[in-house]
Amino acid sequence: MVAQLETLNGNPTLSLPYAVEGLVQVFTSNHRNFFTTVMAQALRIAGQGTPVLVVQFLKGGIRQGHEHPVRLGQNLDWIRCDLPRCIDTPHLDESETQALQKLWQYTQKVVCEAKYSLVVLDELSLAINFDLIPETEVLAFLAKRPSHIDIILTGPDMPKSILNLADQITDIRRSHQP
Repeated sequence: MVAQLETLNGNPTLSLPYAVEGLVQVFTSNHRNFFTTVMAQALRIAGQGTPVLVVQFLKGGIRQGHEHPVRLGQNLDWIRCDLPRCIDTPHLDESETQALQKLWQYTQKVVCEAKYSLVVLDELSLAINFDLIPETEVLAFLAKRPSHIDIILTGPDMPKSILNLADQITDIRRSHQP
């Protein structure tokens, strides 16, 4: 069962007597993995009627660029880099670099337009560490985003500058080695 929030008088922006500040959350780990808790959180929030965007920067293989988002329910858009493969190296050809930059530009644009209330930037730390997206651009993006938007960043080896500005950091560790 999924609860759906209703807005008063059809107005999509609920007028509150105080400002609700968006959070920057970081989910990181020593290894590259799928952050199931982040996806569960995104699905739960979207199911409650809040617009959510999930951006997977280094995943490809299914021709799912920002022009072809997967819609999960009414409120969750899921986009990937429009590439024939997943990125696991900093060495990209020109078309791959352009596809990644196009996705990054699109992400910045829709966040600044406040189209979504929660934006998940999956494996952004790897894109930064591979020098595919400049860390300074990410910091500027986080500083200029509309203040009510929640941002979740995931990936291993998150840069210290991003950890320093995060409101919440979740470090996922294995409790035992298989």
